[in-house]
Amino acid sequence: MCLQIGNKVAVLDDVLKGIVIHIVNDEISVETTDGMVFKFHSSELVKIDVEQHELSKFTDINNAILNEKIAQNPPKKSLFKKEKKEVILEVDLHINKLVKSTRNMDNYDMLNLQLDTAKNKIEFAIAKRISKIVFIHGVGEGVLKSELHRLLRKYPIKFYDASYKKYGLGATEVYVYQNAN
Repeated sequence: MCLQIGNKVAVLDDVLKGIVIHIVNDEISVETTDGMVFKFHSSELVKIDVEQHELSKFTDINNAILNEKIAQNPPKKSLFKKEKKEVILEVDLHINKLVKSTRNMDNYDMLNLQLDTAKNKIEFAIAKRISKIVFIHGVGEGVLKSELHRLLRKYPIKFYDASYKKYGLGATEVYVYQNAN
């Protein structure tokens, strides 16, 4: 990898990011956003071409650009396949879908509201014998996803990442066992 002064880089096996300010052989000095300067071997760094928030906007299923692309190229239906009419409960756990305003709510309150919503939907699906639920949690830092998975392990269900094609990276699909004994 050929790094140059001014390149944005991230440190492998760490959460540091910064800009290359000095290069001597394989030793590269990186200045972080808070002004700290660290020295790394070139094999410990990776060049950042596109920031994560730029990439994640294309995984958001409500993104206007993505919806426009889908509208231009509608999925083709096969003449030989029979469409299954399966009831799938989709639950969007994004906080702005659950409350009008997050004023006076800290991260803990928001996370608890999201998890309570998920818990209520799971119990509703079990009671109403709905076999599939898709929780749309987004990509973000992964806190909601990990807490959601911890909650799901308490129920007689199996869960896995939902269809990337349909939901992007930020969704979990849940299969509810109907005859759990």
